[in-house]
Amino acid sequence: MAKRIQISRHGGAEVLEYADFTPPEPGPREVRVRNRAIGLNFIDTYFRSGLYPLPALPGGLGSEAAGVVEAIGSEVHEFCVGDRVAYATGPQGACAEVHVVPADCLVTLPAMISFEEAAAVLLKGMTVQYLLRQIGHLQGGETVLFHAAAGGVGSLACQWARHLGLRLIGVVGSPEKAERARELGAWAVIDRSREDVVERVLALTEGQKCPVVYDSVGRDTWEQSLDCVAQRGLLVSYGNASGPVSGVNLGILAQKGSLFVTRPTLFGYADTPERLRAMAAEVFALLERNVLQVEIGQRWPLAETAAAHRALEARQTVGATVLLP
Repeated sequence: MAKRIQISRHGGAEVLEYADFTPPEPGPREVRVRNRAIGLNFIDTYFRSGLYPLPALPGGLGSEAAGVVEAIGSEVHEFCVGDRVAYATGPQGACAEVHVVPADCLVTLPAMISFEEAAAVLLKGMTVQYLLRQIGHLQGGETVLFHAAAGGVGSLACQWARHLGLRLIGVVGSPEKAERARELGAWAVIDRSREDVVERVLALTEGQKCPVVYDSVGRDTWEQSLDCVAQRGLLVSYGNASGPVSGVNLGILAQKGSLFVTRPTLFGYADTPERLRAMAAEVFALLERNVLQVEIGQRWPLAETAAAHRALEARQTVGATVLLP
C-alpha cells in the first residue's frame, strides 16, 4: 500500500483526498518510481475541476515528479532499478508516494540536480523551452510580453529570455512580484494592480507593441493581450488560470492587425521520447550552468495538497511549489 492524492468527483480543492492505494506492477514498457519530490502545476487544478477530464474516477492527480526507479517492466532496457529519474508528461497520478509511468516519459536526472529542483523545474522549464525556443521564431532583440512573470513558469521565462537576448516585459499582480521579476531578468515590469497593461506596453514599445505575447491567464486577459500584439504578431495562449477563452470571434484577429493565435501544450511539443529528452536536456544544461536558477517558493507535505491548490489558485505563490511525500 502507498498514499496518493485522488479525487472521486470534480470540484474545488475540497474534493482532494489523501488516500491509500495499491500501486500496480509495471507493464512491459513501464517503470515504477518511488517519488522523492512532486511538482505542483496549474494544469493539476484543471484536472481536479473537470476542465480537463480524467479517464476514470476515482483517479489520481499530478504529472510531474522526481525519484528513484524501484521496478521495471520486462522490455525496459534504458533504465535500471536505483536510477535517478524525473517525469512530467506521463499519466495522471504523480501526486503519490509511488507512480507507474511509461518508460518513454522518463528522463535521467543528472547528479548535480536534486529531486526537489527537478520536480520544481522540469514541466515548467520544458514549457518555457517550447515557448521561447520553438514558437515565434525569436532571434534575440525582440520585445515580448509575458503574463504572470513571477510565477513558476514566468520566473524561468524571465531568466531564459535574458539569456537569449530578449526584452521581456513581465506582467505581475503586486509590487513585491514586480521586484522579483526584475531581479530574475525582466527588461521591464507592469504591475497590473496599479497600471494599465496596454498603455504601458504602448509606452515601453514606442507604440509598436510586441511581436509575441505569452498569456497563461486566459479569459480575463484575452482582449488585453490581443491589444498588445503588434501587426501580424502572435498571441500564445497557453493556460486558463482565470478560466478558458471561449466564444472567440476570429474576425477580431483581422481587426487588430492580421494577428496569429496559437493554443499550444507541452504534450504537443514533447510528443516523442527523443523530443522530450532533448528539451529536458536543454533545461538541465542551463541549470547546471546557473543560467537558470530554481526558486522553490513553497513546500507542502503531500497530505496538505489541498492547501497548496488553494494558494496556487489564489495567486499567493511565488516561484515553484513542491509537494513532499
